[in-house]
Amino acid sequence: MTNFTMNTVAAAASLVLFSALPLSSVIADEARGLEIATEADSRGNGFGDTTSTMTMVLRNKAGDETRRNMRAKTLEVPGDGDKSMTIFDEPRDVKGTASLTYSHATEADEQWLYLPALKRVKRISSKNKSGPFMGSEFAFEDISSQELAKYTYSYLRDDTVDGVPVYVVEAYPQYKNSGYTRLINWIHQDEYYPLKTEFFDRKDSLLKTLTYSNYEQYLDQFWRAHQMDMVNHQNGKSTTLTWEDYAFQTGLSASDFNSKALQRLR
Repeated sequence: MTNFTMNTVAAAASLVLFSALPLSSVIADEARGLEIATEADSRGNGFGDTTSTMTMVLRNKAGDETRRNMRAKTLEVPGDGDKSMTIFDEPRDVKGTASLTYSHATEADEQWLYLPALKRVKRISSKNKSGPFMGSEFAFEDISSQELAKYTYSYLRDDTVDGVPVYVVEAYPQYKNSGYTRLINWIHQDEYYPLKTEFFDRKDSLLKTLTYSNYEQYLDQFWRAHQMDMVNHQNGKSTTLTWEDYAFQTGLSASDFNSKALQRLR
C-alpha cells in the first residue's frame, strides 16, 4: 500500500470517527480548552519586565554534555506578544552571541541573531522558525512567547502529573511555517502553569517532550519554572535550561530591545 493510500485511509477513518462524535461535544471541548488556555494566559499578565541568568546544557545521544551560560531579559507588551533577548556569556566560542524576539499575537514573530564573529545581525526567516536555537533541542518558535491567539484549543481530559491534578489541553498552531501539527499541554489545575508539553511534528509523530519543574512564585502572583528539560525522541538528544537570579519590574523599556541594541551588548 502506498503512502498516499495509507494516508487516505487514515484520513477517512479519522473523518468517520469525527463525524460520529456529537457536534455539541466537540464544541464543548473546544470552548473548555479555550477557557483553560485563557485563564492560564491571564495569570501571566502584568509582570512588566524580567531579568535572569540561565544555564543551557546540551546532551548528545551518547550523553556527552556541553554547557553554556546566558543572560535573559523580557519586556511585556500589552496587546501584543512579549519582547525578549538572550545573551550568551560562556564559553568563549559563543560569547557575545545574542538573540532578539518580538512575539506577536496574530502576525508572524520577528527574530534576529547577532553573530559577533561576523559583527552583524542576521534576521531569522519566518520559514526557519522550526530550526534549532543555537544547536539546542529548542526551536526558534519555542523561545518566543506563546500568545493565546497563536493556537486553537481543545480540552482532552483531566489527569495527573506526579500526583498533581492537571488539565490536558491540545493546541493547534494557527501561524504559518510552524514545525508542529499540534501540542499537548498538561496544565496545573490550581495555578494554571504548564507541567509538561508534547510536540508533534509535521507528520503528526511525537517529536519532543518538555517538562517544567522547580517552580517559584514572584510578587505573590507570577510563577516561573526554574528548570525546563526538552527531550527529542527522534534523535536521542536533550537540552536542559536552568534559571536563576530572577528579578521583576527592573525598569526595562522598548529601547533595550531593538536590533541595534544587540551589537552594543557586553
